[in-house]
Amino acid sequence: MKMVKTVLGALLSIPLVVALAGTAAVAAESTTHIKFSTWHPPASREVKTVWEPMLEELKKRSNGRITYTLYAGGALGKGPEHYDIVKNGLSDMGYFTATWTPGRFPLSDVLSLATWTEGKDTSTTIGNKMAEEVLHKEFEGVKVLELNGCIQAFLWTKKPVKSMDDVKGLKIRSPGGHQTNYIKSLGAEPVFMPLGDVYLALETGTIDGLVTCSPLVLAFKLHEVVKHGVVATFGCVTEGVVMNQKSWDNTPDDLKPIIAEVVGNPFAATHGLDRDAYKKMIQDIKDKGVELYELPAAEQARWSAKFQEETKKWVADLEAKGLAAKDAVAMYNKIAEESGSKCEAFPAEWH
Repeated sequence: MKMVKTVLGALLSIPLVVALAGTAAVAAESTTHIKFSTWHPPASREVKTVWEPMLEELKKRSNGRITYTLYAGGALGKGPEHYDIVKNGLSDMGYFTATWTPGRFPLSDVLSLATWTEGKDTSTTIGNKMAEEVLHKEFEGVKVLELNGCIQAFLWTKKPVKSMDDVKGLKIRSPGGHQTNYIKSLGAEPVFMPLGDVYLALETGTIDGLVTCSPLVLAFKLHEVVKHGVVATFGCVTEGVVMNQKSWDNTPDDLKPIIAEVVGNPFAATHGLDRDAYKKMIQDIKDKGVELYELPAAEQARWSAKFQEETKKWVADLEAKGLAAKDAVAMYNKIAEESGSKCEAFPAEWH
């Protein structure tokens, strides 16, 4: 009788085991759809060589379990709105520019100090280390997948600029952050406006030039209206990819490592905007008739000295607010040097 009960119990448990196995199989094969947003124009290098390949790589590595819809340009909102577009769930994942919302991520502006960095893969390595150490505290309510300081920005003008004296009095479009103060320190007048408005402003003479990185010169066809570039790094802006926290939490656990690996450094994963791509972009700009001028060492030192003074002012301002800005700058400089980059804005006496 006991044996009969045992056999009967075993038989009765089979449907439960099968059901549990079926549930596990369904869970293992569950999918996720990512709505990805970026302010980059749909036909830009960023979209074509980074974001589309990145999303396709997620789809490939997940065997089709990760699908996506890409919203580029102003499809979901203006550039400065992209952090909140993700945080509020209008998109699941997106690329945002912290520098465009002044005061909101104060310490993170350390990533946009004037630094020689030719590839966004390198700037992301630097930014991710800084995020891990200290900057993650500024991004509550989202999952930070990567942070970067972009790649070095130059001064692009309608007329030749070969010295600080040539810059004085010019109206220069600034992306914000440190670049605004750098432009002021050289005697020019910074003007903040969306990149989409810059072409017409240059064409009509509203501004005389701008500070931005080479990919955006090409993305917005600015090479048609600026024919001179000064090879003197102004740093760039602090940017990154974040994911809506609820969307991240709802992502199947076995897909999270795939997202973390690919999106953790999308420029390394796709080779879009990396060091090799940077060299091609610079050559492309030259081929389009833009003359690049490298400052003599002595003149570069004059510009760097001005930028270093701005770093000290920025640090003093944040330290007065209780933020450990000097420690963050020192950490950034160390990580940048270890990554083969040089921070021109790091005060000489702080070495």
